[in-house]
Amino acid sequence: MNKMIVIPVLMGIVLVVSAFLLLSNDTSSTPESILTYDAGFTYYDIEKIQNNLEEHNIFVSSPTAITDHTISQYCTYFEKGLPRSVDYCTTTAVLDYEGTTLGNIHIGGDIESPILAIANLETPSLDSHQDEIFTVFEAMIETLVCDCWDGEKSDDYPTISTWIEGAQTFYTDSNKRDIKSKIDDLAGHEIVLEITTKDNSILQTLIILK
Repeated sequence: MNKMIVIPVLMGIVLVVSAFLLLSNDTSSTPESILTYDAGFTYYDIEKIQNNLEEHNIFVSSPTAITDHTISQYCTYFEKGLPRSVDYCTTTAVLDYEGTTLGNIHIGGDIESPILAIANLETPSLDSHQDEIFTVFEAMIETLVCDCWDGEKSDDYPTISTWIEGAQTFYTDSNKRDIKSKIDDLAGHEIVLEITTKDNSILQTLIILK
């Protein structure tokens, strides 16, 4: 059965604050996850995200394909601590109702099917554009992973927004040092939320891996 583990990571050191098994009596070890091209979300799912966010006055541009040497700047993931790139990547811009650019959504894999999706949202402060950030991240998870958080929730994080808030609180309490919060095996996907301090802004990144 699926397990969902939330693990905030501070400065490269794993600090477990909440680990829980959901809907499972199976205590056997779970095999190491393998990225899968032929299951889960597709490149066409960006249209579902666009339609969802448009209802919240958030605009997502049409995807642009990236196939040259800059692909690693947009679609890179880590496997066993090492950076891995992909063969094909699309990117879109995310803007609020005033036309302010919030960031980008990248989806990448091979030419036929993606294995990862990344949302990079950069704001002047952690409190800035909170509603938009929560809405984009929720739309990404519910569209690309599943609309099943309620069925696999924990007491600590009953909603996606409370998980994001928990990571933000951990970031603030750690004197704004870079952090990661990981959800392992939600509907067969790995989800990572990273919060990073930039010179004059805060970068919040959601990564979804099949």
